[in-house]
Amino acid sequence: MIFARGGYAVRLYDAVPGVAAAAVGLCAQGLRDLAEAGLCADPAAAAQRITSAATLAEAVAGVTLVQENGPEQVEIKRAIFAELDRLSPPDAILASSSSAIRISLFASDLAGRARCLIAHPVNPPHLIPLVELSGADFTAAEVIDAARAIYDEIGQVPITVLKEVEGFILNRLQGALLAEAFRLVDEGYVTPQDLDKTVKDGLGLRWAFMGPFETIELNAPGGIPDYCARYTGFYKRLAAEPPAPAVYDTPRVAEQWDAVSDIPEKMRWRDRKLAALRAHKQKD
Repeated sequence: MIFARGGYAVRLYDAVPGVAAAAVGLCAQGLRDLAEAGLCADPAAAAQRITSAATLAEAVAGVTLVQENGPEQVEIKRAIFAELDRLSPPDAILASSSSAIRISLFASDLAGRARCLIAHPVNPPHLIPLVELSGADFTAAEVIDAARAIYDEIGQVPITVLKEVEGFILNRLQGALLAEAFRLVDEGYVTPQDLDKTVKDGLGLRWAFMGPFETIELNAPGGIPDYCARYTGFYKRLAAEPPAPAVYDTPRVAEQWDAVSDIPEKMRWRDRKLAALRAHKQKD
C-alpha cells in the first residue's frame, strides 16, 4: 500500500495459491481507509498500481526493490534469498522484513550479497512509518543509501543500523521495556492494566513526538550531561540487576489480563487510533 501510494507499481507474490490475489483487494480497502484518515490522496489510483503475480520470477522481473516478508526462520529466508538473487535484476535491492535475524545469517553466500539488507518495518507498517535498515559488512554502502532514499520518497522514516545486531534497534528497546514490565507484574509491584496505563498515559505521550534522549534533555537545566549527573544513580543500580530471561516463561500477566474477545476488531480500533495520530503528527 505504501509503495503504491508513493507512485510505485507493485507486484505481490505468495507461495500459497490465491493469497496474493486476495491481498490485492485487501490493499485496496486499506488504501481507502488511509484516505479517510487523510493519509492517501488518491486511493483508487494507488490500488490500480498493485497486482498479483503467478510466479516469483514474474513478481521480480524488472523490479527496483524486493521487500521479502517470509517466515522468521533462517533456513526459509536463506532459500528465498537464493531464489531472489537468481531471479531478480542484478541491480535490484533485496530487502528483508526480518524482525530480528541479521542479513549475514542468510545472505552471506550469495553472489549478489552486496545488494542484500534488512529493511524492518513496524507493525502495522502502513501506519507506523519507521523502517530499520541494517546491512552486513558485505552490503554495499550505496545500496543502503539507495534503499534509504526510496523509503524516504514513499513517506516512511528510515533509520540506519550502523553495525549488525540481533533484533536491530526497535525490538531491542521494546525487549528491554517488556522484560522490566513482566518483572514488575510477576513480582507483584503493579497490575498489568496499571502498567499499560503507565506507558500509554505516561511515557507514551512524550514518546509520540520525542525520543528518549530529547525527553531527558528537557528534564534537566543543563541537558543530557546534567540529567546523567543528577538522576542516573538508581538507573545504574537497575542496570546492575536486569530482568532474567525467565520472566517470559510463566508470566503472571496472562493470569491477570482480561483477554480481548475479538482481536480483529481490536486491531481495527488500533489502526484507527494510529491513523488519527499519524495524521495529527503530519500537521506539525
